Amino acid sequence: MIASQAGKLPVRLMCRVAGVSRSGYYAARRRPESLRAMENRRLVARIEAIHGEDHKNSYGSRRMHVELEARGLRCDRHRVERLMRRHGIRAARRPPAVRRHEDDAPEQDTLVPDLLCRDFAVALPNRVWLGDITQFATREGVLYLAFLLDLCSRMIVGWAGGATKDRWLTIGVLEMALGWRQPPKELIHHTDQGGQYACADYAVALRGYGALASMSRAGTPLDNAPMESFIKTFKVEFVRLHSFDTRKEALTEAGKYLQLFYNCERRHSALGYLSPAEYEKQLRTHA
Repeated sequence: MIASQAGKLPVRLMCRVAGVSRSGYYAARRRPESLRAMENRRLVARIEAIHGEDHKNSYGSRRMHVELEARGLRCDRHRVERLMRRHGIRAARRPPAVRRHEDDAPEQDTLVPDLLCRDFAVALPNRVWLGDITQFATREGVLYLAFLLDLCSRMIVGWAGGATKDRWLTIGVLEMALGWRQPPKELIHHTDQGGQYACADYAVALRGYGALASMSRAGTPLDNAPMESFIKTFKVEFVRLHSFDTRKEALTEAGKYLQLFYNCERRHSALGYLSPAEYEKQLRTHA
């Protein structure tokens, strides 16, 4: 720190404030850099390079440690944490969660039964999908985005966007996901009670494929907690870091984030810090 400010402030003053002698300071400057210091400097450079890659500024010390080791650099996680803190390398932060007390949960029945009952452990892909809708502003106007997430692998299996939040948006996502994934019959499809999911057209589409509708209780987001978690991640890692002139541009970039980064690269804590694609690959290997 003294060396970095040497041209701006008197060395004598800085040494006095730091509680070190001038002779000790100059002796330390002449001393060769230690092996540990060299390793730390190189490690910080690697961390900064990864942090600067697309969307990886969302990585905290745990994900960063796994990423470093995956690239062949063996290191201690606590060392990574210390160096990131020392050099001000921080992950994008989520807003604090607002927790509902269980006593506040609504008592009324859903339009259709909740088949999950907050049991989010699923052994195989394409057995349970979660759905939800979010929105964000572009200079052209609001863009609504609908998603379907595979509960086993956290893979985003369908998404679509538009200027209106209607049943055609959610039905389009469902058709995209069914065409891509070809799930077995009796797939559980879990959402909130939004009109885009509760309408007759959507129910017909689900029944036509043989999927089973499941819905959270009204006003109880914890009944669909993994999907709520994804929406928060999407807003922190994508929405807050970009601004777009048009809805088309925003949808194109959102698609790149979802398919190229979130599905194929982003390390997920619930998957042992594997990406959804890598997790599904391991399931197929061990099937």
